[in-house]
Amino acid sequence: MKKAILSRFTAVILLALVLSSVISYYAMGQEMLSENMIHMRNLLQVIDCSADYNGDLQQEMDELKASMDENIRITILDKNGRVWADTDTAASRLENHLEREEIQLALSEGFGYAIRHSKTIGENMLYVAKPSDSSDFILRIAIPFTGIRDYLRVIFPMLLLGIAVAFVLSVIIGIRFTNTVTEPLYEISQEMEKAQGEELDFNFKKYKYEELNVISDATLKLSEEIREHISQVEKERRIRQEFFSNASHELKTPITAIKGYAELLDNGFAQDEETKKNFLKRILKTTDNMTNLINDILMISRLEANEIEVTFSEVRMNLLVEDVFEALEPIAADCQITLHRECEPVVMEASAKQMRELLMNLVGNGLKYNQPGGNVWVTVRRLGENLTIEVRDDGVGISEEDQRRIFERFYRVDKGRSRKMGGTGLGLSIVKHIVEYYDGEISLQSKLGEGSTFFVALPMEKLQKQEEKSQIS
Repeated sequence: MKKAILSRFTAVILLALVLSSVISYYAMGQEMLSENMIHMRNLLQVIDCSADYNGDLQQEMDELKASMDENIRITILDKNGRVWADTDTAASRLENHLEREEIQLALSEGFGYAIRHSKTIGENMLYVAKPSDSSDFILRIAIPFTGIRDYLRVIFPMLLLGIAVAFVLSVIIGIRFTNTVTEPLYEISQEMEKAQGEELDFNFKKYKYEELNVISDATLKLSEEIREHISQVEKERRIRQEFFSNASHELKTPITAIKGYAELLDNGFAQDEETKKNFLKRILKTTDNMTNLINDILMISRLEANEIEVTFSEVRMNLLVEDVFEALEPIAADCQITLHRECEPVVMEASAKQMRELLMNLVGNGLKYNQPGGNVWVTVRRLGENLTIEVRDDGVGISEEDQRRIFERFYRVDKGRSRKMGGTGLGLSIVKHIVEYYDGEISLQSKLGEGSTFFVALPMEKLQKQEEKSQIS
């Protein structure tokens, strides 16, 4: 890369030097032409003022020739192009000059010039012509003109030396510039090689070129994202491992119980019908708990994989809350807990099954972690663009340490109390997944001995979009 940058930089410098030399050559040539024309025009003005147009013009030109540079040629002609006098050739031998470029310009614009090869003199000449201010004649002056070529012998060595010095200095500057670009890139690449050893703690310098800092900043940002991704993957792996471990444990316990009761029945331990019925009742209850656990596991798996079948319909929240209360009333009565509800007549497009599951788990949680004589309040209202659900209880409360893990799968604040009530430890995790499905938010406020309050906010607009998405799919 360094060689490529330096070679291209050198090529650009050479091109710039060549172009500047060509431009300088042209500019100097134009400047010399302009200066010559000014001097020649001034000389014509002097000749015009001193000439006697009523006398012998050829004799005057011959006398003038003797006092001037032999390379200068002066011609006097009339407006018809006839030559009357010339310092180099007899006028009678010269052809009509009316069609000459400088004469035409002098007649039309008052001043004219041209550069061409003179057949009479045999070399390139610069011709300048102007009409006389005191007669009807036209004066023309001509000098040999080769532009700047005659000066190249003097200029070329100086120009070559200047180009060489400029080139050497440019190469030195180019090398230093290339180093300021390639060395930071090398340092960045050396630093990024740490990633091969799974080390993502990069330490980049601040460079004077912002584009290089963009590379280092982007690398740092990418490494942070990779680190966060790795952390998230590790967290998910740990959660999944805990999930399978907890699921195995949760299933193993009831299976062991069922097997124990079955072995007792098989070995004839239960002789009377009442004992047999009691064992069978326990087996059925344990089986129901296992069924509930498996159903909850399947629901969480489907929610996480977005594979759950969702049917949207108009859900009247006050009727749904009433239905949930009727289903939980026997449990509330058995626990001596009073249920309260305050529900606005909110109608929304959502999955009635999911909304029922959400309320059943939140209210059921309030029943499980309560005391006889306690209360559970449910408030549903529309607040701005959100549907808000508040479930509050005056039960045992949840510690700050437990609050951080309350929505984890199989996590129980009071394991004995939860199992006694038939809980699977997945209720609040299911609630969280349902809320996330609708892009909502859930939060908890709780103090030990003072109860807990769960707040759920579901955006109404998101609910509508989820319905449309479900219909399309």
